[in-house]
Amino acid sequence: MSAPQPPRAPGPSPSLWRTVRAVAWSIFGVRRGREYQKDMERITPLHVIAVGLAAIFVLVLGLIALVKLVV
Repeated sequence: MSAPQPPRAPGPSPSLWRTVRAVAWSIFGVRRGREYQKDMERITPLHVIAVGLAAIFVLVLGLIALVKLVV
């Protein structure tokens, strides 16, 4: 039987802007270790997935628009 877990102290609430910044930095592949740790504490995986899918969608639409503009 496992011991009961103590209640967690409420941390800072996740923000959409922090999630957008984390996804944008991860697209470029540049992130400081300290900032990465802060992000892991403050953002949720569901938010990362949602923002990541939206970013991919915008990127694809932008590429389609660029190709149509050139051709």
